[in-house]
Amino acid sequence: MIFEGLADRLQETFKKLRGHGKLTEDDVKSAMKEVRMALLEADVNFKVVKDFVKRVTERAIGQDVMEALTPAQVVIKIVNEELTELMGGSQSKINMSSQPPTIIMMAGLQGAGKTTSAGKLGLALKKQGKRPVLVAADIYRPAAVTQLQVIGKQLNIPVFSMEPGTDAVTIAKSSLNYAFTHANDVVIIDTAGRLHINEELMQELKDIKREVKPHEILLVVDAMTGQDAVNVAESFNKDLELTGLVLTKMDGDSRGGAALSVKAVTGCPIKFVGMGEKLEPLQPFHPDRMASRILGMGDVLSLIEKAQDAFDAKEAEALSKKLRKDEFTLDDFLSQMKQVRKLGSFEQIIGMIPGLGSQVKDALKDKDIDLNGKEMRRIEAIILSMTPKERANTKLINGSRRKRIAMGSGTRVQDVNKLLKQFEEMQKMMKRMKKMQGGKKGGFGGLKLPFMH
Repeated sequence: MIFEGLADRLQETFKKLRGHGKLTEDDVKSAMKEVRMALLEADVNFKVVKDFVKRVTERAIGQDVMEALTPAQVVIKIVNEELTELMGGSQSKINMSSQPPTIIMMAGLQGAGKTTSAGKLGLALKKQGKRPVLVAADIYRPAAVTQLQVIGKQLNIPVFSMEPGTDAVTIAKSSLNYAFTHANDVVIIDTAGRLHINEELMQELKDIKREVKPHEILLVVDAMTGQDAVNVAESFNKDLELTGLVLTKMDGDSRGGAALSVKAVTGCPIKFVGMGEKLEPLQPFHPDRMASRILGMGDVLSLIEKAQDAFDAKEAEALSKKLRKDEFTLDDFLSQMKQVRKLGSFEQIIGMIPGLGSQVKDALKDKDIDLNGKEMRRIEAIILSMTPKERANTKLINGSRRKRIAMGSGTRVQDVNKLLKQFEEMQKMMKRMKKMQGGKKGGFGGLKLPFMH
């Protein structure tokens, strides 16, 4: 996960400070030396690191310590505030035009995920009640138009394209007429990329900008390219005057330097981040929440928002009725498990809860807990290998059926037995909870969660 190495280093540094009753100037300088090394290892721009450490040191030395905070907490508070400021201070939103359509031009190099990001942005805006149209103006990359059309079809978002041979500027201009006549209030233009920055690419983008006058020019950069992402952003910004950035592959094994450097170097805010290849909406970038997560302080607001998106209120009510009538089946269990999986891996959820840093993850690993959901996927395979009647009534599942289910799901009979036993324990627990009436204390019957072996 992005920032994991940086987060571990910083949290370890601040843990050392917590043992000090009163911080001296040497303590602060020693801690800042560790912070400096951690940021450089995370591929943060050297000048950005130098300025950051200088600001934090100046604020920390001679800082009046509030009664409610320890000296170490004061330093952490300053680092948190400066990290937040470094990444933009506050969330930067799309500049919506008062006279629709709002025109958004997507730029970037090949391989950064520009076309997919155009679709994900369209989906994010669609969820806000907008009526976007995607514009296929990448006329050079083979199958770029087809890719955007496939994405548009999957997301149920219209895609505007023209005959092969039409130049990109004409396509971009013509898309505006389409938007007017089809009541689309957002136009998202997917432009061509190259493997490297060159004059031809920049000239075409400048021509499109001149003709359609976009309200937003968003540069899509791959977070995993580290310092190169910052260099690319600088070059594009010089020619196009970007209004914001989209960082993709934020869930990759990245050091995170791009996210921490790009705003300071270019002045362009990070507006959205993309996670993985799945067609899910781009996520707004919140500098304060990201700083909290880096420092091991959690991100409860994002967790709540993810939960609200993942859990269906009607489904929850229907499930509640089934529980009251003792009608909870393996189909219901599978449905609930899928909703939990929408939140992300158990490891990601832990990262959003304050105080549960890397040391907690390490402790949980020792307890044989599956942090990345492999056990969940195994349970899903087992349940899906059952017939509808078996899922509705597990008492039907005898020895021969268990063998068939194990073969069908690519698991062992022991795995099938374990799931059925857990489900039986769950049903017993629910009956006990029903009898409690009025919130009396009671246990969970030794029930293990789906991600526990």
